[in-house]
Amino acid sequence: MKSTVCISTKKQIVNDSGAVRFPCPGCADYEIVRGTFARKNAIKYHCPSCGFTGPN
Repeated sequence: MKSTVCISTKKQIVNDSGAVRFPCPGCADYEIVRGTFARKNAIKYHCPSCGFTGPN
């Protein structure tokens, strides 16, 4: 995974094998990037395009 920023923690994701990228479940127009820490701790994220909030 190329270097990018987690939408929840705003931390750089470098060599994070548990990080994921996926289209927003609400609008599919924005790519959500989540790091392992944010995923394991269920830290919420908000899509800047449509306002979708996850995880539910």
